[in-house]
Amino acid sequence: MRYTRNIGLAYAFSFSLSLSFTHGLWMIYLAGKGFSLMQLGLLEAIFHSTSFLMEVPTGSVADIWGRKASRIAGRVSYTLSLVFMLYSSTFLLQVLAFVLSALGYNLESGAGDALLYDSLLLDGQQDRYIKVKGNDELINQIGSILSFLVGGYLASLNFALAFYATIGSAVIGLCIALFFREPELEKQESRVRTSVWASVLSSLKSQILDSGKVFKKTPRIGFFILFSESLFAFMVCLFFYLQNHWTHLGYDPASIGIVFSIHAAVAAFFSVKAHAIEKRIGQKGLLVCCPLMLLVTLWGVALTPYSMAFYVLSASIEGLLIPTISTYLNQLIPSKFRATILSFQSMAYSLFMIAIFPLVGLVGNLVSLRVAFALLACLATLLVIPYLVMLSKQKR
Repeated sequence: MRYTRNIGLAYAFSFSLSLSFTHGLWMIYLAGKGFSLMQLGLLEAIFHSTSFLMEVPTGSVADIWGRKASRIAGRVSYTLSLVFMLYSSTFLLQVLAFVLSALGYNLESGAGDALLYDSLLLDGQQDRYIKVKGNDELINQIGSILSFLVGGYLASLNFALAFYATIGSAVIGLCIALFFREPELEKQESRVRTSVWASVLSSLKSQILDSGKVFKKTPRIGFFILFSESLFAFMVCLFFYLQNHWTHLGYDPASIGIVFSIHAAVAAFFSVKAHAIEKRIGQKGLLVCCPLMLLVTLWGVALTPYSMAFYVLSASIEGLLIPTISTYLNQLIPSKFRATILSFQSMAYSLFMIAIFPLVGLVGNLVSLRVAFALLACLATLLVIPYLVMLSKQKR
C-alpha cells in the first residue's frame, strides 16, 4: 500500500485546515479597524468573485503541478492573506488579502478530495472512499467547533492572538502537506495552452449554455437550485453579519464564539440524523418543513431580542436542509447532465453571495443590521411561496 500514509496525513491536514480561529470573528476585527459594513460586504463579494472566476484555472494547477503542490500553494496563499488582513489598514490591501484567501480556498477545494480518492484508487481501496471522506468531515466539524470556542476566547484577550494562532495552524498544515506522496497518475503529454482568462470565459460560456438547455427542458430544476442556493446565501449572511450585530449589542468575542460552536454542533448532529428524520416524516415533509422553519428563524433574528436562540435553532434546519436538498436535486437531475447542473449550483451560490452580501452591508450602514435581517426574511418569504406551490404540484 504505497499511499496509505496519505490518508492519515489528510486527516491531520483537515484538522489544521478547520482550525481557523478568525473565521467567526474577522468582521468584528475589521469593523474595529474602521471599515464600514458596506466595505466588509464588498470584501466578501470580492472573495466570491475571485473564487468564481478562478475555479477553472486553479483546478488546472492540481492537474498540471499535482495535488500535493496545489495544497502547498493553497496554504501559502492563505497564510499571506491572514498576514495582510491582520496588518493592513487600507481597503485596497484588504482586497488583496481576500483575493489571496479565495485563491487559497480554490487551490485546496478540488485537490483535497482528488488526492484522497486517487490515493485509495492506486492502492485498490477506492471502496473505502465514502468511509474515509466521512471521517474527514467529522474531523473538520470537530476542528470547527474548537476553533469557534478557542478563537472567541483568544479574541476577547487580543484579536492578534486569534490571527497568530490561525497563521500557526496554516503553517502546520503547510508542513503536513510537504509529506504527502503525490499519486502517480497518467498525465497528458500535450495540452492546449490557453490564457487564464480564455479558459475562464470558455468555461463560463459552456456552463451557462449547457445548463440553459437542461433548464429549458425541466424548469423546476433551475428554480429549485436558485431557491436552495439563495437560502444558503441568506444563512451565510446571517453568520457573518451577526458578528457585528451581537458586538453592537454588547456581547464579547468569547460569548459569540460559544454561540457559533453550539450552532456548529447542532448542525452536525442534525445532518447525521437527517436520514432517520426523513424516514419518520418523509422527504416531502422535510422539503416543506425546513424552509418554513427557516423563515421562522430569520424573522426571529430580525424582530425579537432572542437572535442568538433563533440562530442556534437555524442550525437544526441547516443540518437537515443540506443533505435533503442534495438528495432531492440528484433525484431530479438526469445522469448525463448531473456534473453540469451541480457545477451550475456552485456558480449560482457564488453569484447570490456577490449580489446579496454587499446589499446587506449597505442596508446595515444606511439603516441598521436589524432592518437588513428583516430584508433577508422578506426575500426568503417571497421565494418560499412559489417554492411550496411548485412542490405541491410535484408528483411523488
